[in-house]
Amino acid sequence: MAARISGGVLRGLALEMPKQIRATEAKVRQAVMNILAADVPGARMLDGFAGSGAIGLEALSRGASEVIFLESHPASLKALRANLSRIPADAVEGTTEVVAGDALRGLRRLADDGRVFDLVFLDPPYDGAWGKKALIAVASCGILSASGRLCLEHARQHGAPPQVGDLRVHKQHRYGDTVLSFYERAQA
Repeated sequence: MAARISGGVLRGLALEMPKQIRATEAKVRQAVMNILAADVPGARMLDGFAGSGAIGLEALSRGASEVIFLESHPASLKALRANLSRIPADAVEGTTEVVAGDALRGLRRLADDGRVFDLVFLDPPYDGAWGKKALIAVASCGILSASGRLCLEHARQHGAPPQVGDLRVHKQHRYGDTVLSFYERAQA
């Protein structure tokens, strides 16, 4: 069964999913959108390690004003661009941009350009320390707005650090072996 956008104005839009990567499951995408529902309309969002772009497209479909997709894998970039091309003209009000290349360098480049996001979703490869490295990059480069929220998708066996810089885990949700860790700025 093909993956589809689950809500908003693009609901039902079929998505191309690259076979070479682990895609965020539909139930997890739906959970992310349900948890962030009040924050998405009008938000500037970064979909880091975007893969097919499904999470960012879900946010765009629900009224995000801007979605930046950060991806380096060639097959994922191909699928992402194909998915963006499927959006009917004038179907959404938000804008999109694809930043191709290494995620950590991309985060720094966005910071150097003065970009700030209300929502950041990171779905790095489950193996290795990509999640922690990406969290450190976000915390150190200041691309998350003062009231922004960050969601890190990770494997249960690779726990997320409770705090990185001024970002602290606010809540976590588990879906099988997948965990969503939501970070907010620690209050002074």
